[in-house]
Amino acid sequence: MCFFFLFFTLISLAQTNISPHSAERFSDMDPQKSILGNTESSKNLKTLLAALKAADLETILGNTGPFTLFAPSDKAFENFSSGKVEQLLGPENKEELKALLTYHIVAGRFTASNILRAMCRGNGKATFTTVQGNKLVASMSGIDIVLTDNYGNSAKIVMADADQSNGVIHEIDSVIVPGHL
Repeated sequence: MCFFFLFFTLISLAQTNISPHSAERFSDMDPQKSILGNTESSKNLKTLLAALKAADLETILGNTGPFTLFAPSDKAFENFSSGKVEQLLGPENKEELKALLTYHIVAGRFTASNILRAMCRGNGKATFTTVQGNKLVASMSGIDIVLTDNYGNSAKIVMADADQSNGVIHEIDSVIVPGHL
């Protein structure tokens, strides 16, 4: 069992260096700031920031915690559907947007190392409950941690472990969509 943990930890360390621009993307984040504060200063999470504000999640992610945010990048939102994003940002769709965003948030601070340990205990899978109430299952695909929901939607963690004063951010490559959206 210890061998597997060591193996997965090494994979985790490799995963944080997948992109040559990895260090640059999280270098603008200050671990003394909140999730919201760092999202505001991030160059790669502008769409997420607009969505968090439109859904009135600023207070929660700005102060309380700890939380783990699986943060879709701007590119992930582009791939999701620009028309759908624009629609969800409208004030009349605030509850739908909030449901979508809270589907990406887990109560507690779960670093990549914590996720990998949980996967070791769970025979290669770890289940996390989002603050929206649904489950995300973490598993490995090659050297990547992949999150999958009950509907078969999945996202890969492309940047791990941006420490925040009230949690941790992991950047993911796609928007995980609740079944009802």
